[in-house]
Amino acid sequence: MRAMALWCPDWPVHAIRQTAVGEALPPGSPLAVVSAGAVYACSPEARSFGVRRGLRLRDAQARCPELVTLDHDPGLDRRAFEPVLAIVEETVPQVQSVRPGLCVFRVRGAARYLGGEPEVAAVIAEQLAHFGVPETRFGVADGLFAAQQAARRADPGECTVITEGGDAAFLAGLPVTVLEQPALTDLLRRLGLRTLGDFASLSERDVVNRFGPEGAAAHRLARGGDRRTVTARIPPRDFERTQSFEPALTRIDEVAFSLRATAEAFVADLADAQLVCSSLWVAIHDESGHVGERLWRHPRWFRAADVIDRVRWQLAAEGTRAGVSTVRFVPEDLAAAGNFTETLWGGGSDDRIQRAVSKLQGSLGREAVVSVVLHGGRTPADRQATVAWGDPVTGGRPVARPWPGQLPAPAPATVYAPPLPATVLGPTGRSVTITDRGRLSGTPTRFRAGTMRESQPVHAWAGPWPADERWWDGDRAHRAARCQLVAADGSAWLVAVSGDEWCTEARYD
Repeated sequence: MRAMALWCPDWPVHAIRQTAVGEALPPGSPLAVVSAGAVYACSPEARSFGVRRGLRLRDAQARCPELVTLDHDPGLDRRAFEPVLAIVEETVPQVQSVRPGLCVFRVRGAARYLGGEPEVAAVIAEQLAHFGVPETRFGVADGLFAAQQAARRADPGECTVITEGGDAAFLAGLPVTVLEQPALTDLLRRLGLRTLGDFASLSERDVVNRFGPEGAAAHRLARGGDRRTVTARIPPRDFERTQSFEPALTRIDEVAFSLRATAEAFVADLADAQLVCSSLWVAIHDESGHVGERLWRHPRWFRAADVIDRVRWQLAAEGTRAGVSTVRFVPEDLAAAGNFTETLWGGGSDDRIQRAVSKLQGSLGREAVVSVVLHGGRTPADRQATVAWGDPVTGGRPVARPWPGQLPAPAPATVYAPPLPATVLGPTGRSVTITDRGRLSGTPTRFRAGTMRESQPVHAWAGPWPADERWWDGDRAHRAARCQLVAADGSAWLVAVSGDEWCTEARYD
């Protein structure tokens, strides 16, 4: 099999340039796409200042103070790359999308028809240049991995062709970092194996024993033994629906009523293809040229009434600066309808709950029905938050990050907001306090917490867990310590002390 790889450098940057936000940027401005606080992709203008992929945002801004930064949107990358795949499929069949900006396909049949492998690349490059993607690069090799590496080393609009059987020789001089396995490549470099040729010279048995299955797979790539086949994608049907209004509509109820037939047709087309939509882009155009776009998610899938509700909520939240001229529905995430088919005895309690909650949202509004989600934080009150039912959990404080002073599991079941008064006494009958070193001044012997009417002996206790929060901010600084106390009746409580005052934050049920 001969494979060709098509690579579009800096694709996230190109995708943003095609949006209204990107078109509004000054021409030639340095641009960086940021993900998780680091540079995910950057424009050539930004690279001229020393900005590189993987660089921390603060360091990138220090190298280029004029740097324009935008958050990475994987959905935008996929949507922008879809037309490119469609153009490639007009010339060659069975195209596999590796990721937005990179695809591979079999080239032998097209090369026979067009007169050679470079000719195939020239035809596709010309078509993409007319579409507005000029700096495409191509690579041809026996394996997919070698073809991708060849494309990365081609000049803009050109094709690097590796002769049959020459994959190993071509890959030998490349650095091990092209394997894109940071843990493995770091270890290889510390062992003195800096090129793929050095890595390929090791025996396969030694590699398996030392690096395991993942190392063995990387070793096959390094020695040119990649025999993966192209997994062709199934070209998606166009399920996008657009409704125009002439004259433009100014009232929300008029827009919602006029969209009912379009929403029903949109859901019916998906049903005919045995698909359901769980994420939907709604774009609303008005007469002034303003376009309001929003991604809506559903816990299960969108019905026609759900689509209408989202349009109504979006108009209510953003307002109508001018009359609404066009509304467009673009499905983002599609799934097989069979995954959501009801069982023989019905869908169960979850389906009934979802239908009931959807009706409440339709009557009371989107923000009127919320669900509780878990956020990162130290106290039980900090860790709980609410979002509108069906909305994704975005932003907030990540749970996976370290939170010094956080309570150990299990979490309490009842959290008091605001905290209730509490009293914790020591053996002498005096109130227990917290020392400067974050320790209790005495052993708790009796306490009264939460809804207890009288103080009870302490059966068991754990802690304290001190937390010195926002010490750098004089107005918001807070220093406290938390303890778990178990009373003689078996009830368990979470209490906190700040200075000389105790409070009850939660109860363990």
